[in-house]
Amino acid sequence: MATIKSLNKWANAHTYYPLDLLRVALGVFLFMKGVDFMSNHQQMAEIIKPFQDIPGGMLIMHYVAPAHFVGGFLLVIGLLTRWAVVTQLPILIGAVLVNFLGEMNARNLVLASITLLLCVFFMFYGSGKHSTDYYLKMQK
Repeated sequence: MATIKSLNKWANAHTYYPLDLLRVALGVFLFMKGVDFMSNHQQMAEIIKPFQDIPGGMLIMHYVAPAHFVGGFLLVIGLLTRWAVVTQLPILIGAVLVNFLGEMNARNLVLASITLLLCVFFMFYGSGKHSTDYYLKMQK
């Protein structure tokens, strides 16, 4: 717990607007992907086809869209940022693996890899100074 507190103190002392804008942009991207997956079931089924034969493959389809939708919204407002990112990590690791297990699509691989790296960054960095988390913490 002390490590997390020291990371939070460092992050709050080194907060910049571009990083907050990057968090918001990542949240908007994930939110839009969630909306896209909810509205286009055929595309979602095609993407998840390599994982169709594993047990619980259908659960993946019902986890991805809501997790992107809710997680993206939480990232935009900066609430529970680390938890929102942790829920995205299995999806993004799967998105990278889909390109190796299924049909290779360079654009999707690059997009999934960049999103994964940004999520790992925000898992350690946190939500920053201009977020709901910080506002609620300062209200105590």
